[in-house]
Amino acid sequence: MTTAHTETRNVISQLSTMDRFLPLWIFLAMILGIGLGYAVPGIKTVFNTLSIGTVSLPIAIGLLWMMYPVLAKVKYEELSKISGAVKQFGVSLTLNWLIGPIIMFVLAWVFLPDLPGYRTGLIITGLARCIAMVLIWNMLAGGDSEYCAVLVALNSVFQIIMYSPLAYFYLYIVPSWFGVKGTAVDISMWDIAKSVLIFLGIPLAAGILTRFTLLKSKGAEWYDAKFMPRLGPTALIGLLFTIVVMFSMQGDKILAQPLDVARVALPLIVYFAVMFVVSFAISTAMKFSYEMAATQSFTAASNNFELAIAVAIGTFTIASQEALATVIGPLIEVPVLIGLVYVALWIKQRFFAPVVSV
Repeated sequence: MTTAHTETRNVISQLSTMDRFLPLWIFLAMILGIGLGYAVPGIKTVFNTLSIGTVSLPIAIGLLWMMYPVLAKVKYEELSKISGAVKQFGVSLTLNWLIGPIIMFVLAWVFLPDLPGYRTGLIITGLARCIAMVLIWNMLAGGDSEYCAVLVALNSVFQIIMYSPLAYFYLYIVPSWFGVKGTAVDISMWDIAKSVLIFLGIPLAAGILTRFTLLKSKGAEWYDAKFMPRLGPTALIGLLFTIVVMFSMQGDKILAQPLDVARVALPLIVYFAVMFVVSFAISTAMKFSYEMAATQSFTAASNNFELAIAVAIGTFTIASQEALATVIGPLIEVPVLIGLVYVALWIKQRFFAPVVSV
């Protein structure tokens, strides 16, 4: 058994059962949702009735809750430490907000030229930079936890500022350069901004308020060792609830068009792999430490599928192809990124291990 394999097994064994089997829970939630949609045909009408605008109220509650625990875990008080890693932050900023969206845009058009709804869903996913699961991938790979926390905090802020303009740019402006209509659905920049402000802004504000209030009254040790281990796992409940409801609405489409689902999954797999390799190559060329390189790579290769799902539902409705494309994201990302943890540990052993003289 290799050292990399042993390291990964040791770390994975420390995860809760919920985190360790996340791909399985997501898969089961999808099956449950599809089965529920067929067993209770009227459930679609119920979810459509309980809505605010284009967003189902149960879905809105699920989306807000799955974002809140993650954002309450971010160490916002460590943002000041970024001054000591300006070069590294510059690389991360370029990877996350320039290279990543471009690669996803290209892959979406290459793999899905005839499926505008799914294509738009992929582009929306590519613009949602990871602020949640990357903490787990980084921990498993032995990355720099402190730097990762800073990047997560900064990406949370940058998504409020950058997501809407970039979505408008990639959905409307860039396609027009090639004489192509970017999306078959008429949306406005405000539609996207509203979804981002609601589904990221509200839990972000709640997370900041929770963290600083409890840190002041209870202390960091209680917050990290007692409170977050109880609050954190509830984010998964919100995610699984959201997936069950979405697939109860979309089950008939999934079973009727399995090839479409496969076509959405393929560019996602390529995207995660390409972003990981490109990020590691750039970090190595910049002579970053393994810990820093791993953090850069997992941050760049991951996506905030919670936000992507929220934006797709809020902008295009729960029954849209755009929403379905974003739901496929976590099902593909989780097993692929777990696989990349092994790749990162192999890279560490092969290229970063200290040379021992005999």
